[in-house]
Amino acid sequence: MSYQIEHTDAEWRTLLGPDRYRVLRRAGTEPPFNNEYWDTHDPGLYLCGGCGAILFDAADKFDSGTGWPSFTRPVEPARVEEHTDASLGSVRTEVVCARCGSHLGHVFPDGPPPTSLRYCMNSLALTFMPAEG
Repeated sequence: MSYQIEHTDAEWRTLLGPDRYRVLRRAGTEPPFNNEYWDTHDPGLYLCGGCGAILFDAADKFDSGTGWPSFTRPVEPARVEEHTDASLGSVRTEVVCARCGSHLGHVFPDGPPPTSLRYCMNSLALTFMPAEG
């Protein structure tokens, strides 16, 4: 698959460092309730940790009780791609950045209104940009 932002595997390793590389490029995860943004409630935007694309608005963030940052929707549907993930013995929907293909997390149909979706993201996959003012 071709993305707007592409790097070799070696370049990604250098750019991201070991923890972010494991999540963003190897579809890893981080521990629940022990990650940077699970309990962040400040206004702002969440960007892709791989390429800086704006993905989620804090206004759409909610406490899912899962220990990971969760959102009802991306800022625009085209900012993310969804793929079937049959790893770990179950079928889930993986969410990746549409600009660079980095793994962000998964989306589940058990979220609150208005979308009934829960975009369950890894903090390591995101960078928080606080609102100005």
